[in-house]
Amino acid sequence: MGVREPVTAAVIDDHPAILAGVEAWFAAADPPIAVVATGTTAKAAWTPPGDTAQVVVLDLRLSPDRSAAYGDLRRLVDAGRQVVVYTMREDEHVALNCLELGAATYLTKAEGKDHLVAATIAAAEHRPYIAPALAGAIAANVRPAQPRLSAREQEVLVEWFQSESKQLVAQRIGVTVRTVNTYLDRVRLKYANVGRPARTKAALVARAIQDGLVEADDL
Repeated sequence: MGVREPVTAAVIDDHPAILAGVEAWFAAADPPIAVVATGTTAKAAWTPPGDTAQVVVLDLRLSPDRSAAYGDLRRLVDAGRQVVVYTMREDEHVALNCLELGAATYLTKAEGKDHLVAATIAAAEHRPYIAPALAGAIAANVRPAQPRLSAREQEVLVEWFQSESKQLVAQRIGVTVRTVNTYLDRVRLKYANVGRPARTKAALVARAIQDGLVEADDL
């Protein structure tokens, strides 16, 4: 087996101490995470070498008025980037809004090194990661309108949460990737039809936890 390439990240924060601290944490990780760019605005994630980063670690409060950088998050997600929102603010509404916009996950800065490292690696591998603050936000936001998912739809959904790719899901349950996509499209449509859209994997994870289909500890 060949040597695994390190995960690469761009770190966006307007506090120099946070930038330095995250760089140090990533350098000390096992295996290390390579920080290819840092910056005080999201521009650093769009310009070389930041545009090559597998994961963007994004502070949600970058503007002088400390308003949420939802526009930056949306543009990064729409461009196919994996974004870990990393913020001082512990707010259930903000956490769920970030997932619905397409963030890979949401962490508070109080959650520390281990969660940030694990979340960054998970994002690079397109796996869900639920840190304690996000788990609390999801659990506190249980919504009554639950779609009726078939047993097979639930099986495919949970397998996908626990896999790095749809190809692996297909192999595990003995179907084609096209069939996996069909089941996931049905699940998304059913959630949209009850007013709980989930266009990303992270958002679907949140919905599934809210509805008791999976436990955060199982991911």
